[in-house]
Amino acid sequence: MEKQVVIKCGGSTLESLPASFYKDIKELQDEGMAVTIVHGGGPAISATLKQMGIEPHFVDGLRVTDAATLQVAQMVLIGQTNKQVVTRIQVAGGQAAGISGIDGATIQVVQGPEHLGFVGDIHHVDATLITALGDAGFIPVIAPLGINEDGQIYNINADTAAGAVAGAVGTKRLIMVTDVPGVMQDQDGIRQVLPELDKEKIMELIAEGIIYGGMIPKVRAALDALGNNVEEVWIINGYEPGILKKVAAGEAVGTKIVKEGKVSAQ
Repeated sequence: MEKQVVIKCGGSTLESLPASFYKDIKELQDEGMAVTIVHGGGPAISATLKQMGIEPHFVDGLRVTDAATLQVAQMVLIGQTNKQVVTRIQVAGGQAAGISGIDGATIQVVQGPEHLGFVGDIHHVDATLITALGDAGFIPVIAPLGINEDGQIYNINADTAAGAVAGAVGTKRLIMVTDVPGVMQDQDGIRQVLPELDKEKIMELIAEGIIYGGMIPKVRAALDALGNNVEEVWIINGYEPGILKKVAAGEAVGTKIVKEGKVSAQ
């Protein structure tokens, strides 16, 4: 069993993940697995912006982050969402420590597309702090914010951050936790999970409209992660009891995304 894993928890699923999910994380840690978590927080950021009278703005599904939105993102991601995840792991009996990519200059970025404002493109991930926390017995819980060489803070796509962190810590497996069983396709009138995909098949499914909406950035981030020496990315339903342990054991659950030419014979 792979002894290291990075788990990305989407902001839309965090509020509803069952206690059993966090118990699974604790049990993986007990079994000697080094677990790192990267979380999102988009819905909570949007809700807080609206409470403050600021209308969230998106371009092609990506949040435009002006100065006010950046302040809210920091407040929500670091002060609220991050500590909720840490607390739930600790309630389940595990040990966790919350950081962001700002701490220890862990996620170093450069300015992304200017029309998106303070959104960063990842330049480098320094895994020193992540490794130190893991060696001390803590599960690092990372908020997706980064910093440039001038000290400017940037918002980062959480899926992208998770892939970059996975590559930096040297894990072969990235797990993306969602509220669906995986990448789905209608087959004979029945919605079924596609068990294994590579880049060629993903591009076909996007072109055909089978992969659409919020699943597109997930699969693209998965492909980016494979470029960071990650060997497989799993998209799974976090509400299914025991699913993390099933993935860790190599069981066929959800959708596994692999490098081209690595798809198993079906």
